Amino acid sequence: MSELRILDEAVAARCRATTAAHPDWPCRAGCADCCRSLAQLPALTAPEWERLEAAVPTVHRPAVAERVAGTLRQSQGPYTCPWLDPDRDVCLVYEARPIACRTYGFYVERDQGLYCRRIAARVDAGELGDVVWGNQEAVDAQLDRLGPRQTLADRIREAGPAALAGVSRENFEKAT
Repeated sequence: MSELRILDEAVAARCRATTAAHPDWPCRAGCADCCRSLAQLPALTAPEWERLEAAVPTVHRPAVAERVAGTLRQSQGPYTCPWLDPDRDVCLVYEARPIACRTYGFYVERDQGLYCRRIAARVDAGELGDVVWGNQEAVDAQLDRLGPRQTLADRIREAGPAALAGVSRENFEKAT
């Protein structure tokens, strides 16, 4: 089993344990708060990009490709994830999403929450004192072993127009 797959399984186990202990946990299909307010685009290792890149052709429609191009044109956040289906608030590449997306809302760094405003409000109200948070620093160390990380935008720029099937060369060049 690949290191990425092992990490996926460990993250999924932590998320399942959290949602089992807290059935009202907000992170689930239909909640896209984090996807709509990214401070920065996720950084991916090469194995994460390869997985995402393989999934992209299955969901690329011109509208999705144009959203990706629009996201790349933005000079600063907050960003909306281009693979968020805006009508259903679900991830179009869910099974291939990066580790950053898998851990958000369930993992924290020492003295720094990495979660949305819904969870932050509950933490501030003292409601989630019994949560066993995942260790984001440990996940980052595991990702570092997979190689350097580049932002989603940089990975798409390097991949070229094929990464945005359905976008005209002119629009790709404007975006990148």
